[in-house]
Amino acid sequence: MSTITSPNVSGNSDNPWGSLGLASKTPERDTALGQADFLRLMTEQLKNQDPLKPLANAEFLGQLAQFSTVQGIEKMQGAMGAVASVMESDQTLRAAALVGHDALVEADTLDLAAGQTLNGEITAPSAGPITIEIVDGAGQRVRQMTVQANASGEHAWQWDGRDDAGQPAAGGRYSIRASAGSGDGAEALAVRVAARVDSVSIEPTGLVLNLSGLGSHPLSAIRRIG
Repeated sequence: MSTITSPNVSGNSDNPWGSLGLASKTPERDTALGQADFLRLMTEQLKNQDPLKPLANAEFLGQLAQFSTVQGIEKMQGAMGAVASVMESDQTLRAAALVGHDALVEADTLDLAAGQTLNGEITAPSAGPITIEIVDGAGQRVRQMTVQANASGEHAWQWDGRDDAGQPAAGGRYSIRASAGSGDGAEALAVRVAARVDSVSIEPTGLVLNLSGLGSHPLSAIRRIG
């Protein structure tokens, strides 16, 4: 155990604190010039100017303009800080409101529980059949579905969580592939999947949604929240 010994404070030292190993500290002075300091300097400048060479009006007004500009910048910085604080609070409220809702985001891989259903959206380039395939982590096709598009545009799709034999698919990581047409002329299409918002992270770049089975996605990547 360490022992603390008392210092010797006897003697006629002018600085009793020196014997305690403490140095006297000079109070720090504020070196920033405020409005009162500026006006005091201006007054002294006018009082002590050369009567034969008085301060020109243009020079005097220029100094006032410089001070006004500095004041304006300081006020603007304060206002911008207040706006940033309000925006951050607004983001927090928005984030809390998103948890528990379903978000539609473009994705080609996701983690699923056994027999978990899926729904989403796909954009058809034209009228005709669209083939959607669900592929497991080993690259084996689990389910193939066809969505008939009556025209170009967005079309909904659903998967009941079962394989081609009608059995519930095992849990794990799956990939989703979609294409329009057939054979060599088939066109690969992007697939959008709906997933629940488990939580929301507030990052310096903005809101990031943590989606069930899909991981993290920025708010800008979300197509729709329902």
